[in-house]
Amino acid sequence: MNDIQDLQVRISFQEDSLQELNITVARQQTELDILRKELLRLQERLLELESNQPEPGSEDAPEAEIPPHY
Repeated sequence: MNDIQDLQVRISFQEDSLQELNITVARQQTELDILRKELLRLQERLLELESNQPEPGSEDAPEAEIPPHY
């Protein structure tokens, strides 16, 4: 094989590798976007749950409840 053919083969393999890397990066970006959205949703849900918790010392607070065995 001459030098030009060798370079052509190398370029062909590099193009294939580059295409595979681009596909992988695009897939990972899509997954990252999905995970970011899920993280935001979970953060919002956590804030919602925290805001719905009774204040410590209030009548609705769990420590104010009498255990069922009394």
